[in-house]
Amino acid sequence: MPTVIHVVDDDRSFRAAISRLLQKVGYEVTAYESASQLLEQLPDDSRPSCILLDVQIPGLTGPQLQERLAERGFTLPIIFLTGHGDIPTSVQAVKAGAEDFLTKPVTEKKLFAAIERAVARHQATREQRDRLSALRTLVATLTPREREVFDLVVQGKMNKQIAHEIGATERTVKAHRHKVMEKMRVQSLAELVSIAVSLGIQPKAGSAVRD
Repeated sequence: MPTVIHVVDDDRSFRAAISRLLQKVGYEVTAYESASQLLEQLPDDSRPSCILLDVQIPGLTGPQLQERLAERGFTLPIIFLTGHGDIPTSVQAVKAGAEDFLTKPVTEKKLFAAIERAVARHQATREQRDRLSALRTLVATLTPREREVFDLVVQGKMNKQIAHEIGATERTVKAHRHKVMEKMRVQSLAELVSIAVSLGIQPKAGSAVRD
C-alpha cells in the first residue's frame, strides 16, 4: 500500500511543486489549502501516512491544527515544513508531538529522511497498539475465576498457594490454569507474564471469587 503524504499549505505553487516531487518518488499525495479543509476531510490514519504542515496558514494555523488533531486522538505523524520557523515555535511543536520541524527550502534528502522516519514510527506504534488491543480482547474472554488465577499465576505463585488463597483444590486450580493458557494462546509461564507486563495488569487485591 503506497504511503500517503498529506500536504497542508496555503501556497498553491508550493503545493503543486511538493506534490510533483513526492509523486515522482512513489508517494501518493493529497493536498489541502487550509487546516480546516484537512479537518473536514480527515484522512484515514490506518494507512502508512504523514502530514506535511505549514505553520502560518490563514484561519486555523499549523500548531492549532496539531492541537485539534491531538484532541481527536488522531495519530498520523506531523512534520512541520515552513518558511516562517523560529526556535520557540519549533520547540513547542516538537513538545506537542511533531515528528520534525523543517525550514523551507529543505533538501530532498532531508525531507525524504524525515518522512521515512515519521511513517516508520507511526507504523511501529500502530502495530504495538493493535497487538495490545488483541491481547486485551483475549484477557476479556477469561471468566472471573480464570482472571483471578491469571493474576496470581503471573505473580509467580504456585498452584498450592493459589488454591489456598482462592479456597479451591489444586486440581481445580490446575484446570483453570490450563484454560487460561489455552485462552491466552501461550505455551509457557514466561509468555503469560510477558503479556501481563505489556498490558500493565495489576493483580486485584481481595478479589477472591468462590467456585
